[in-house]
Amino acid sequence: MLSYRHAFHAGNHADVLKHAIEVLLLQHLGQKDAPYWYIDTHAGAGLYALDEGYASQNAEFAAGIARLWQRDDLPPALRPYLEVVEGFNPDGRLTRYPGSPLVADRVMAQSGKLRLFELHPSDHRLLQDNFAGRHRRCLIQQTDGFEGIKAILPPPPRRALVLIDPPYEDKQDYLRVPVALAEGLKRFATGVYAVWYPLLQRAEMRALPDALKKLPVKRWLDVTLTVRRPSADGFGMHGSGMFIINPPWTLAETLTETLPWLTEALALDAGATHTLRYQGD
Repeated sequence: MLSYRHAFHAGNHADVLKHAIEVLLLQHLGQKDAPYWYIDTHAGAGLYALDEGYASQNAEFAAGIARLWQRDDLPPALRPYLEVVEGFNPDGRLTRYPGSPLVADRVMAQSGKLRLFELHPSDHRLLQDNFAGRHRRCLIQQTDGFEGIKAILPPPPRRALVLIDPPYEDKQDYLRVPVALAEGLKRFATGVYAVWYPLLQRAEMRALPDALKKLPVKRWLDVTLTVRRPSADGFGMHGSGMFIINPPWTLAETLTETLPWLTEALALDAGATHTLRYQGD
């Protein structure tokens, strides 16, 4: 939906989970001396100010990235993610937060390429500005990412991370995600696919992970992080999840070691918890 602006939520607990896992996936792909692509279906603006504008209105980052900022007891798996964020805040003050595309740009080797889709005209324009001077490495298209990936899969290097991260304000997104994955897997079965989803008290949300687990894949990992009890009125996001197809073999173990610390760091009440489910070959 064109009313959605991720800037309102930049750096919140869901971004922490999503981007920490994104960095781990990109690092895994980067272990081989071979190029790969990063493909983002809902790229957003790329970079967000936290001390002014949309993000400062609700200050959701205060219960997200700010709780990790300058901690000296970070688990090793979170350190590379924090280093990316620190790179956008060289004076030590937390005033800017990178979205998924700029996280990828910082982690990937120069041989990698980015393919970014963003339909919202304002965010598309900001995304282009934030990637100024890097358009040979990055192709940005103002189009529906669900449709856009059909034309670029499989990528020429036959290696890629595909991030599917719609706003889910339109209930159809819950149906379009598994359809897009099923179609993508037909074209590119060996790709790494990461789907972010919100934890809400909605039937559509509860059905999405089950639909993803029914896809014809041998390996998947489903992780959730809940920061508070669901609200009594049934509204609001109390956590988020990441569903990864073809995850690295080591990811489940890494997250098992990291999630308890992260859950405690981001907890808003005693209802904070996490889950990790994995299916292997």
